Amino acid sequence: MPSRAAGPHDAASRWSAAVVGARPARRRVLPRHEAGDVEVPYTILAGREVIETDTYWAEHSHPTHELLWNEHGASTARVGARVHTISPGVGLWVPAGVPHSGFTPAGVRHLAAQFSIIRMRPPAHEAVAVEITPLLQLLLERSLADGLAPRSRELTDAMILDLLAPSPRELPLTVPDHPLLAPVVEALTADPADPTTLEEWARRLGVSSRTLTRAFEASTGRGFRAWAATARAQRAVALLAAGLRIEDVAAQVGYSSASAFTAAFRRVTGMTPSIYRGAGLAPAPAVPPPAPAASAP
Repeated sequence: MPSRAAGPHDAASRWSAAVVGARPARRRVLPRHEAGDVEVPYTILAGREVIETDTYWAEHSHPTHELLWNEHGASTARVGARVHTISPGVGLWVPAGVPHSGFTPAGVRHLAAQFSIIRMRPPAHEAVAVEITPLLQLLLERSLADGLAPRSRELTDAMILDLLAPSPRELPLTVPDHPLLAPVVEALTADPADPTTLEEWARRLGVSSRTLTRAFEASTGRGFRAWAATARAQRAVALLAAGLRIEDVAAQVGYSSASAFTAAFRRVTGMTPSIYRGAGLAPAPAVPPPAPAASAP
């Protein structure tokens, strides 16, 4: 049987899977829609699912805007060549009609909300991380409740829309598809602790360090060192979301000590690993019971 031709974003798909440690996964296929090609009778419709087995979501798109977030654990989504990590405190906004795929490991408590494209103004017109604050989490949880009175649902939806905003903790990674960079990407995909330096890669590939740097900058907007640091930080976010100790995360992503990892992580994200993780684990208040629906006159 002939091998499948390489797709334009295969390297990004492999990285997306590796970030969350995905093993051979169940494939779920959803349809492709253009923005607005299906009319929906709601402003926001949310749902929850506990993922029972490692799952690959084949590339698809929705007629509605989508917000993805997790109550527990980390997952990834690929949009073009960019890979986003979804964790308890950082969700992902995907505009209507935008193709995306992803990996979700078993055990993740995964939530998704669909938003009408005609009843709201989106927080962004491209895929972007959204901060899932305790208040926003509370309101999203409330929107899942059955039996909300129409006025209660209207107010809940309005508050959710008001709180949607890009996250300062966004950590997307553009995975290059330049042929020269393929061995570098494959090595860090297999092992984020790979210690090979820019100069060593240049010697292996038979090019100058300057040529390798230019290829990275042209493909990702970053030099090799900055790209590798971001790649390791993205892998670290998934491990932190899984509850690993900071010392163990440091070792898995290639740092000799927790302090060295903390300094590198802070340079990339602007905060320490403990603060980053804590921001996603802040408890939300208890969800108040829905108001009873008004009886018909």
